[in-house]
Amino acid sequence: MELPGGALAAAEAAADLAGAAIRPLFRSGLLIEAKGDASPVTEADRAAEQAMRGLLRERFPTHGILGEEFGPERMDAEWLWVLDPIDGTRAFVTGRPLFGTLIGLLRQGRPVLGLIDQPGIGERWIGVAGEPTRFQSPLGGTPRCRPCAGLASAELSCTSPDIFTAETRPGFERLRAAARRVTWGGDCYAYGLLALGLVDVVVEAGMQPWDWAALGPVVEGAGGSVTDWRGEPLTSGGDGRVLALGDPALLPEAVALLRG
Repeated sequence: MELPGGALAAAEAAADLAGAAIRPLFRSGLLIEAKGDASPVTEADRAAEQAMRGLLRERFPTHGILGEEFGPERMDAEWLWVLDPIDGTRAFVTGRPLFGTLIGLLRQGRPVLGLIDQPGIGERWIGVAGEPTRFQSPLGGTPRCRPCAGLASAELSCTSPDIFTAETRPGFERLRAAARRVTWGGDCYAYGLLALGLVDVVVEAGMQPWDWAALGPVVEGAGGSVTDWRGEPLTSGGDGRVLALGDPALLPEAVALLRG
């Protein structure tokens, strides 16, 4: 995929700035003393997004930006940056390094660049449409999804059972019952683990564009798939239901269970 000149470097620079804003508060005394109060998280969220927005505005003045904290700018632009400074607030406030910064770039609504950054332990996934996913980590690891013979042998991950409503819970429960095992928690980090071949399925509901825009290029570049619960491409006007598979051959089986 041909990106705007300097787009990949800008995404990495934006992630660096976000990490610099977030790390001082992660497991900090201020956060511990807050005991669940959102204010330190809000401070980190806003500082990180402002830093990213400032860099992207400077380098790409004609591009649009959509962020969780400060909303939309130039949504009709051909290129749209989609930002989530801290995806995984509950992990952040409890000191677990399962949160991440998400940076996605859409061209006419289609994700073409995705970056998942875990600033606490220095891990970063970078996906560009049509190219192999890149992974940086002091712990090592190769970005390559693994084959899975069927859902009965699949490791399934989901952020929390609380994200499902009366409408979406039955589908999830059918899929959960078919899987080998379910692991809770992870937010965007679970998609990174899927891209490393350590998880087979991630299923979520109620997701906003800033939650999923960065995920597709990362997972697809490692050989997996990211769709809605019908197996269709994700869109900003969709219902927020996301299905990520390490082995795309599982798609018919998973969609059948989710749709009932």
